[in-house]
Amino acid sequence: MTDDETPVVIKIGGANAVDPAGALADVAHLSANGRSVAVVHGGSTAVDETLEALGEEPTYVETPGGVVGRFTDETAMEAFTMAMAGTVNTDLVCALQNEGVDAIGLSGLDGKLLAGTRKSAVRVLEDGTKKILRGDHSGTLESVNADLLETLQAGGYVPVVGGPILGTESDGGYTAVNVDADRAAAAVAGALGADLVVLTDVAGVYADPDDESTLIESATTEADFEVLEHAAAGFMTKKVMAAAEALETGASSVVVADANANSPVLTALDGAGTTITPGAVGTATGADGPSAAVGDERGVSES
Repeated sequence: MTDDETPVVIKIGGANAVDPAGALADVAHLSANGRSVAVVHGGSTAVDETLEALGEEPTYVETPGGVVGRFTDETAMEAFTMAMAGTVNTDLVCALQNEGVDAIGLSGLDGKLLAGTRKSAVRVLEDGTKKILRGDHSGTLESVNADLLETLQAGGYVPVVGGPILGTESDGGYTAVNVDADRAAAAVAGALGADLVVLTDVAGVYADPDDESTLIESATTEADFEVLEHAAAGFMTKKVMAAAEALETGASSVVVADANANSPVLTALDGAGTTITPGAVGTATGADGPSAAVGDERGVSES
């Protein structure tokens, strides 16, 4: 169980299999009881559906390191912005208002909330061959405007944050870029010194991805975390990667849990799912307090 004074960042996934209703009810409960809360959302399904409505096919690529993510060309970036800053964010804010929560929707561009550098070229692995794809609109997330979030929270608001983020071009100008939502949530949690709850469509990290009975309940040491990294497969790889980044930059804890469980956030904070503590990444209490900056040296992004 976590300290009731610690802020909570809740990452709500964007897959069709994730029902946000339970999480949003928990946001209302936490907020009503004085807990500072922020929501960070994905939107992969909505982005794909928007692309299809535009007559385009989504493109996914694999990095040489084995990470699979979206290649965001100019058309995909338009669809990403429409879906994330439009449909998904608006729907979540409206749903929270119906729960009695004074939510405020933000993209990473607003107030330079999430900022970094555009990566126009990415290294990918295609048919066993390493290639460079150009024209990408993904970003390296480097900073979080924690003051903006904390000011809103102090005023009684619950920020609902999604992509795109503000990307700096090589000429110093700005453009909107895609960034992985799990890692955006990790950066926000690190900046706020928060407990991060990553909600997905499974109960947590499984030692055997095909066997629900092999749930790994916790990782508290570096040896535990090595087991976790080895066990993570597919979409879970990025979630474990994000957990490490969150803890290394100041988060108090990370829980990967089932969005479709009853009271998914409250039960996650009380021990359900896979709980990862700072000791798993070699720190006693997270990094040296909250950090407003986070680096990213990896390639493609996913909403």
